[in-house]
Amino acid sequence: MELEQAGVPSVALHTHVFARLAQSVARANGMPRTRQAYVPQPIVDLSPDQLRGYIDGTDPVSRRPFMQGVIEALTRPLDEDDLKGLTFERSTPRLLEPDTEDNLQQLFISNNWTDFLPIILPTEERVAAMLKGTSHPPDKVVGRLRPTSFREFWELTVEKVAVNAVMAGAKPEYLPVILAHAASGVTARSSSTTSLAMISVVNGPIRNEIGMSFGIGAMGPYNHANVTIGRAYNLLSINGQGGSVPGDTYMGTLGNPYNYSATFAEAEERSPWQPFHVQKGFKPSDSTVSIFFGGRYTASGFGPRATWKEKMIRCLTSIDHNQGPLLVMDPIVARLFVDLGFDSKEKLIDWCAENAQMPARDYWDDQWVQTLTHPLAVAGVEPFASKLKAKPDEMVKLFEPSDISIVVAGGETQGAWRMIGGAYRNKATVSVDAWR
Repeated sequence: MELEQAGVPSVALHTHVFARLAQSVARANGMPRTRQAYVPQPIVDLSPDQLRGYIDGTDPVSRRPFMQGVIEALTRPLDEDDLKGLTFERSTPRLLEPDTEDNLQQLFISNNWTDFLPIILPTEERVAAMLKGTSHPPDKVVGRLRPTSFREFWELTVEKVAVNAVMAGAKPEYLPVILAHAASGVTARSSSTTSLAMISVVNGPIRNEIGMSFGIGAMGPYNHANVTIGRAYNLLSINGQGGSVPGDTYMGTLGNPYNYSATFAEAEERSPWQPFHVQKGFKPSDSTVSIFFGGRYTASGFGPRATWKEKMIRCLTSIDHNQGPLLVMDPIVARLFVDLGFDSKEKLIDWCAENAQMPARDYWDDQWVQTLTHPLAVAGVEPFASKLKAKPDEMVKLFEPSDISIVVAGGETQGAWRMIGGAYRNKATVSVDAWR
């Protein structure tokens, strides 16, 4: 946009698998005639000769010589259709026409308003009952969401969140927790090609008030509050940001089962350490929701056994190097770590950050580090700039302590821990009490 505003012609270049997405984003931004050119996918790990072949070859979308298309796009004057742009009618009816339950269920599926499981139809009566779970007016804006930074923000009102809570099968007393998710500004349905999903952890008295699980099966489909709150978060992200449609507003190549429901509570009463929200500056009596960004990978282990250090280091060095982990530990594991001298989460986090190291050559060879971290290093952003100066065989740390999070949950039937891609982003802990 800055180039066009400065009067400099430009052409957007994409790989061909993003053609539908690129064209959709251009339409959504009122510029359907934006000039674009495409090269084949993939572009990673190819030789210079192979990449040069893309430039000398054919645009896989237009089926014309790639460079011919680029030159024409840069030199062809704008015509009337280019200058006209595009506008949209943004308003939608608040209510649907009455119909049979089967037809309405199919309507929601056909319009991509669901996660493709049956929903509770959000009638006026059901939404009104859900709204009794909060003191806030239905038209109050809770937050804004979008699937990517290239899309416009959509606003979510209390009523819109309540509609999705009904669809998910939640109870009115769960609504403040669901509103807190919406207020985070973090979508549960990111469009990243890496198949991201959000994981959320609930802390404070609200856990017991609404009967959330932090024991046996806390991360599975074994508790009504956990499951429907997580499902509502995903549904409101679909419907409150303009969709989650494969090839259009969703590009995750494999997808992610965490996108159904990934919400659980911390076992504060069984943990020897501070609750997560207290670590982030809240009082124990506060109720909160914390959002963890990722869900791409999962590693697991048991113990700590005699070789726990080697096991932990193997897991830490095998995961994505640009995204710190969320460690979910059964209370048994937490207490055993205390016996080893880790009487706080911070001490164990510091140990992980200090020992998660690898040669600089291997660190910079990681695809996501190359794509997302290398530009920061070149720009002089620390600690990445120092890592870039390291010799190929020099050991570099993968994570800072602030990149690593620990939450205690589990039913104490096994001393298990799980390491999940779950980067905690700044201000990603939201008050539930504010939405009562």
